Amino acid sequence: MEQKARKFTSSSVASIETEYVRSMQRKEDWRRKQKKRLKVKLLIFAIIIVVTFGGIASYNHQQKKMLASKQQEKQELIEQLAVKTSEQEQLKNQLLKLDDEEYIAKLARKEYFVSNKNEIIFSLPEGKKKLNKKDDGKE
Repeated sequence: MEQKARKFTSSSVASIETEYVRSMQRKEDWRRKQKKRLKVKLLIFAIIIVVTFGGIASYNHQQKKMLASKQQEKQELIEQLAVKTSEQEQLKNQLLKLDDEEYIAKLARKEYFVSNKNEIIFSLPEGKKKLNKKDDGKE
């Protein structure tokens, strides 16, 4: 009995070829094709989304790196500006001092050993100047 039941499986049974069965078969085939097309469309859409987000993330990362480098460059330029500003202030002060006759005379005596009439200039060696400065600080 079991062997007879096995023989009558769906492959051994002849299908009924009516117009209704054929139309149902076409509908089922059409639905399978539609599902397959939908899966392909969704897969393509997912790939496009992943690539788009990857591009956006890459661009964002690149912009962050550029921003960090620009901020570092800005900080360096601010420091340079501070140095240049202090140099400018020193030069302005020196320019104001150069308008003073006494300062010019003192500078000429110190740097160029220029003296007035009946004036003797004594110059200490560099080592002794340092020792004198240290002794002045101890007192």
